[in-house]
Amino acid sequence: MRLQLTEDQKERVGDLLKAMTLKEKIGQMNQVSPSIVGGFDVPFEELIEMMTDGRISHEKFEEIMKTAKQDFHEDQIRDGKVGSLMVQDAKEVNRLQKIAVEESRLGIPLIFGLDVIHGFRTVYPIAIAEAGSFDPDLMEKTAAMAARESRSAGVAWHFAPMLDIARDARWGRVSEGPGLDPYLASVFARAKVRGLQNDRSSTEHYVAACLKHYIGYGACESGRDYNTVSMAMHLFYNTYLRPFAAAVEEGAATVMASFNDLNGVPCTVNPFTLRTILKDSLGFPGFVVSDANAVRECVIHGIAKDEIDAGIQAVNAGLDMDMGTGIYSGHLAQALADGKISEETIDEAVRRILSVKMWLGLFDHPYVSSECARRYDTLPEDHLALARRAAEESIVLLKNEGSLLPLARDQKISLVGTLAASREEIIGAWAMSWRKEDCVSIREGMEQEFPNLRYFPCGGPEGEICKADVDQAASYGDVLVAVLGETDAMSGEASSRGDITLPGKQRDLLQMLLKTGKPVVLILMNGRPLVLDWEDAHLPAIVEGWHLGVQMGPAIARVLSGAVMPQGKLSADFPAAVGQCPIYYNHPNTGRPGSRSKFTSRYLDIPFKPLYPFGFGLTYTSFAYSKLEISEGEKQLQIRAEVRNTGDRRGTETALLFMQDVTASLVRPVRELKGFRKITLDPGESRTISFRLPKKELGFYDNDGHLRLEDGAFRFFVGGSSEADLSEEAEITF
Repeated sequence: MRLQLTEDQKERVGDLLKAMTLKEKIGQMNQVSPSIVGGFDVPFEELIEMMTDGRISHEKFEEIMKTAKQDFHEDQIRDGKVGSLMVQDAKEVNRLQKIAVEESRLGIPLIFGLDVIHGFRTVYPIAIAEAGSFDPDLMEKTAAMAARESRSAGVAWHFAPMLDIARDARWGRVSEGPGLDPYLASVFARAKVRGLQNDRSSTEHYVAACLKHYIGYGACESGRDYNTVSMAMHLFYNTYLRPFAAAVEEGAATVMASFNDLNGVPCTVNPFTLRTILKDSLGFPGFVVSDANAVRECVIHGIAKDEIDAGIQAVNAGLDMDMGTGIYSGHLAQALADGKISEETIDEAVRRILSVKMWLGLFDHPYVSSECARRYDTLPEDHLALARRAAEESIVLLKNEGSLLPLARDQKISLVGTLAASREEIIGAWAMSWRKEDCVSIREGMEQEFPNLRYFPCGGPEGEICKADVDQAASYGDVLVAVLGETDAMSGEASSRGDITLPGKQRDLLQMLLKTGKPVVLILMNGRPLVLDWEDAHLPAIVEGWHLGVQMGPAIARVLSGAVMPQGKLSADFPAAVGQCPIYYNHPNTGRPGSRSKFTSRYLDIPFKPLYPFGFGLTYTSFAYSKLEISEGEKQLQIRAEVRNTGDRRGTETALLFMQDVTASLVRPVRELKGFRKITLDPGESRTISFRLPKKELGFYDNDGHLRLEDGAFRFFVGGSSEADLSEEAEITF
């Protein structure tokens, strides 16, 4: 729901703004975090980073939070110098909110924000996995679930959804976003904003979304986190801006500027991206917050001579709130006195911040009710069922030679791999509010589904292989199910990897398992596309499990048994070799497209095509496409195709529609996703699917940001992946 205030609310914001001192205005632009003092003297955000990157365990984090003395900046709150805090405990939220509302001069409530990327208490699949469900209804419902849960802890502002288009699997934060396709990312963006913001039946049911990271962060050079970004402007408009524009149109309340520079100007201090594009062109009515410490880092970038200069540039560019540095609170008053910024600029930022707080109902309902605070002490069954459904729909079957899967429930199964027994590792990067007792490991899920299963640790992403475990596993099982991949700390922020094959000695473990002569099923647990060329060549069955959240165990077990048919698809290409990175199906054509011929766009030593393309995903049946037809209307196209279940099981297929603009004034991608339909068919059943494609969706933006609709030939493809071969060409006029 769009950020719209009643006339009374607008008047209240205006009256507040008139009554505020300069100090109080700047205070609203200042976000702080609790400081951990005493034996663990680090800022709260650094403590969060230490947990997410694996330097401390989740249990250690909880222990520190229970026992450490914390400075919540009560005096600053009382003095009107704080607008926002990062806290996730209802009791503490109410205590601090009481200081702001009842002890500060004007009683302006705080807004409490947190990274809630893929669930609060009920953690659901990481975004790259959930996007592969191709299910907008599911995406919306999981976001709504997260909003209700976090609001019960006083968190009314999610630093989510993460909408970075990511084409390089080496980048760790690929796990947090919806993949590489701007159309799919836009669908994901709209669904998440609706889920987070649209249930206005109670202030306990919705939060403010925060779109991140605006913009281009996923294009960091060489896949290295925080690295520089350079791109042509048509790429900016057609690819990286699209999901953000869709989310703003859907009504997103806030935006987070990204760390990176874009064409030489850090996004934190970039007036083109923040003012010209976001606020002026897109008409964004909410406020923009920096990423953690990003204003100070502009000095390190080399675009600001000191912190004062960085703060001046940021506020003038349109950055409304400073996350964590204190630069705004420390320097903006002097900058105003020196004529480096205007009071109108400050007033605009504060009006935006107050408007979001008013829209959230914080002025009228600043506290968490006792009933709401207790609501999720135990996770309700409908939340667990939704998390399980999300996990099941996100699982991708990559290979199933000889129909090894599904497994018979009474089969003797040896389950191997240390990841299989871990409750913590199923969660994935950037999840902070879960409890271990809510998590069901793969081992626990499979023990419920397969009575003749035994577990043997054998090895994992770290450490040595236990040969005795391998021997025992081979001796017992008729089939060996290996759960291998990455720990959650191996993906996410600051977790770029130069080698994205299975880490550690896991490939050695697979070789040992294969030598036993028993069939081996590989279940992957990972936060990024991996290079699986060896695994694909040698293993009969591979299942992409990602990090699926608290219900990963039952979801994997039910897919392996056939109780649930796999239906997930890949939201990113899986490279055949790391040297292909970045790799993406929707690349522009070249004058010499890759082929076996020498003088074409290819490699001498590795393939030029991905191992598994965007949209790829098998199931326990098969589908065939035929009868592609295109009819042109005045404002839209109607595209039909027939889908038939050619196997012997009922199954669900996601049919994908791609388009190619054959000849244009700018070189266009070889294929672009333009729609998808999910369809469930019985064995032998056929059905016609239909896509209505507005003609404006055939256009593109040029380097000046102008939308171009050009008559000419367009080629359309329908099928199960980006390599669909059913195609038809049509001459289209606008």
